[in-house]
Amino acid sequence: MTLEDLGWNPGFASDWAAHAPEGWEPARLIRDNKITYGALLGDGRELEVVMGGKVYHEAATDAELPAVGDWVAVEVGSDTSDHVIRARLPRQTCLSRKMPGRSTEEQVIAANVDVVVVVTDPGPDLNLRRMERYFAVIGRSRARAVVLVNKTDLFSPAENRAARDLIAALNPEADILLTSTQSRSGLDALRSHLKPGVSVTFVGSSGVGKSSVINFLLGDDYQWTDEVNATTGKGRHTTTARELMVLRSGGIIIDNPGIREVHMWTDETTLRERFADLEDLAASCRFTDCRHGSSQAGCAIQASIRAGALAPSRLDGFLKLDQEISKLRECRRKRELTIARRDRRDRAGKSRQQADRNAVILGLED
Repeated sequence: MTLEDLGWNPGFASDWAAHAPEGWEPARLIRDNKITYGALLGDGRELEVVMGGKVYHEAATDAELPAVGDWVAVEVGSDTSDHVIRARLPRQTCLSRKMPGRSTEEQVIAANVDVVVVVTDPGPDLNLRRMERYFAVIGRSRARAVVLVNKTDLFSPAENRAARDLIAALNPEADILLTSTQSRSGLDALRSHLKPGVSVTFVGSSGVGKSSVINFLLGDDYQWTDEVNATTGKGRHTTTARELMVLRSGGIIIDNPGIREVHMWTDETTLRERFADLEDLAASCRFTDCRHGSSQAGCAIQASIRAGALAPSRLDGFLKLDQEISKLRECRRKRELTIARRDRRDRAGKSRQQADRNAVILGLED
């Protein structure tokens, strides 16, 4: 094994130059154990490493802390001392979403990935609005999008083709594959994306067959799967932790737990790139502040819907995503204001305390 097998490239080598004099070693994080990390070195050694205090304190947010897929500088210890992460190299790509719940923080799904494979099926799991969200966050990450319409052996050819065409209409640049681990169909096309040094991450809901696909690619039962539940149609196995795996034949896989919600962590520019068709139509609206509602006079988007050229659900998905981004931006602004007020209050309190101490000192001197 070499660093290049792990995804090392000239960009990382350039960033490493600042750390080379320290005598540290470059390593890629393959597992997050909450307290420690698993890390792979270029010679194939796997180490359990801990985060250095400087790395922790210099991170402005949790998203800036080391994550699976990151390249880090490791000070290799001994049998009696820890192996320590001393620095994290800048990320070349980063797949992230808003952390679930009421938080406004970013959650890193995988760092330094080249290809993001979204796994769904042609039936109950297929949700075009969620797929739009996947495409939006993948677009922001700068990785390439691939979609597996999996478990095609359970559906008719017409249903499989219809699902593929609906997804392709959302993102013509994405590679849409019809796959089945039972019949082994479509999986050779997926293998073509797995090349030495190329990092591929898998995302999707629990039960759509991610682990079975990964098992097939790995060539053994690295991921344990159980029988499918007859009532729900879902497998019992659910990946519970992110993990990076290097294939013997070349290529790198990062598996992820099932994602129930795809909260937006992107910006208006990325969103509008994903909905360029609506942007082009909106440019023809009579009024520049058109809200594209059904009662808006001269709305080109509504005219396109009435003509049958645009699906109403496409506009609904855009408006919901736009609203979610605006809400996230407002929540972050409020959080920043709250933190700023708290900092000013703390500084004022410290100034008063210092003034009181100075008064006491002056009183003693008198």
